[in-house]
Amino acid sequence: MTALPTTTAPDLLPGARTRGGPQDDAESPPAESPPAESPHDGLPPGGARRPGPRPGGQGRPPYRPRHRARLLRAALSAALAIPLVTAAHQSRHPFDDRLTVHTTAAPGPPAAQEPVLRTAGPRVEARDPRSGTLRWVHERTGSRPLALAAGPGHAFALWSDGLVTDTERVSGSAVRWHRALPGLADWLAAGSGRAAGVLQPLAPGSRMLAVVTPQRIAAFRAGDGDLRWVLPAARGCAFDPGRYVRTAGILLVAQPCPGHTNWTAELMAVDDLGRIVPGRTPLRNELPGDRPKDPPGGVSNDLSDDVPGDRPGKAVARPS
Repeated sequence: MTALPTTTAPDLLPGARTRGGPQDDAESPPAESPPAESPHDGLPPGGARRPGPRPGGQGRPPYRPRHRARLLRAALSAALAIPLVTAAHQSRHPFDDRLTVHTTAAPGPPAAQEPVLRTAGPRVEARDPRSGTLRWVHERTGSRPLALAAGPGHAFALWSDGLVTDTERVSGSAVRWHRALPGLADWLAAGSGRAAGVLQPLAPGSRMLAVVTPQRIAAFRAGDGDLRWVLPAARGCAFDPGRYVRTAGILLVAQPCPGHTNWTAELMAVDDLGRIVPGRTPLRNELPGDRPKDPPGGVSNDLSDDVPGDRPGKAVARPS
């Protein structure tokens, strides 16, 4: 931060004497010293006489040191406030995002609006699927992308510091939201290749994003990053994000449990509405004000008697 120059008031103003008031004009008659035994204007004997106002109001205004000191303090306060205002402007990016949009890359036809995502060292690149032209770049200071996942209009990224981001995919105009899960950064740093399978967009239309970690599966609504449900691993077990299968809108994730002999107990089935179990009541995952959507066919039980207003808003399951 560049230090601002400050101004120090001089000990004496130009034209001021070491004693007494301002210096007389050249055309003013010399002041007569009062008798030593009779002080004049409160000056000690032998002191210089302070001239009175000149005729016609042409005398110099009296010197007010207190007024000038107040002005100097106000100027210094304003100068010191400038770095604070600058720091407040820079603190609007707490996640150290640097989003660069390449305006020279004109979007192609509507069928090719969604760019292709890839990691390139410390940044996420979005390129036109036909020409390969760079659309936008997303970087974060001190972190690098480990895994990517895409949905209609969404570019999800998992970073080395355990943060998950969602960037507007077509134009790269904004980073919509940031989310972090406890212990994810330490687990990722403990071994290479662990980011595979952590990001799982959920059907239909990738309206939800599941983040799979050994301790839990957390689902976020893609539209605003709102946490919708959390499914902890069973006691003594842990999810394995790298071992999963997708089928008919269902995500099957491995959940190894030491000592289990039944392999079906080591699989967890989820969809965008949460864990798939008989008789479940699905969640309201729509944005506020949106019309509730029917669950995917063949996934949930008959919900014809279900009242949307009675459906819970969020769910946090207890470990079984």
